[in-house]
Amino acid sequence: MAIQLTQTQIDERVAILKRFRSLLEEQRNKFREYLMVLESQQGKIENEDADSLVAHTELEQQIVKNISSLHKVIRPMQSMYNAISKNDITESENASVLKIQADLTDLQNKVLAQNKKNRDLLKVHISQIREQLTTLN
Repeated sequence: MAIQLTQTQIDERVAILKRFRSLLEEQRNKFREYLMVLESQQGKIENEDADSLVAHTELEQQIVKNISSLHKVIRPMQSMYNAISKNDITESENASVLKIQADLTDLQNKVLAQNKKNRDLLKVHISQIREQLTTLN
């Protein structure tokens, strides 16, 4: 026995889907931006450009703050999305959300890898600076 939804219920579910998808897209864009900053930051570390590195670090903190804020909004939207009966979501709508989520996971992994790479580069440069200071003393 199929449950008939009212037009209002259908409209609410469509609105949830659209909002959830747009939030995921926004978060994906923020992660892309973050990855670009980290990749640029790598060059600044390698060139020992301290002033630019500080500016990149400040930008990075701003992006992380934005991502964190978005994540707080996405969690309840994801709960509402998951609560919608899968029968009420078309395969293409669900596929688009799954694709965005997969892209987001991939970007998160790339961000983590680039972040680790930058930290390792910074450790090497700090170690070299310490050695130089020790030699000078």
